Amino acid sequence: MSAAAVLAEAIRAALSAHAPLAEGLAAVFDAPPVRAATPHAVIGEAQLSDWGTKDMAGREARVAISLFDAGESPVRLRRLVGEVEVAMAGLPRALGDGWQLASRVLLRGRIERKGEGRWIATSEWRLRMLKAD
Repeated sequence: MSAAAVLAEAIRAALSAHAPLAEGLAAVFDAPPVRAATPHAVIGEAQLSDWGTKDMAGREARVAISLFDAGESPVRLRRLVGEVEVAMAGLPRALGDGWQLASRVLLRGRIERKGEGRWIATSEWRLRMLKAD
């Protein structure tokens, strides 16, 4: 499995297994859905670059996790964004297929109004991983 696929599955599993998100979100998607109830999460496609060493394959990934909600204010969304941070902190070191998480950093986060009563929160992450042979 590719590094991007392993990482996306690990993130999806971490978000889905985190109880406050499992209870608070209608669904977690790995691609923008055609139709979905709010609030829901979308894991963006990872932008990968080489982060290998002399004797190990490695990747640095930049991944955006977006939460979509509707309502008068982003109060619920603010709480859910905090839970995404908790779930990402619990991402396991062993991601799968020999890939190991080396570091995880929240780069930036923002909440924006997208039309009448629509909100989107985006958390951008840098994850570095190495592949054990």
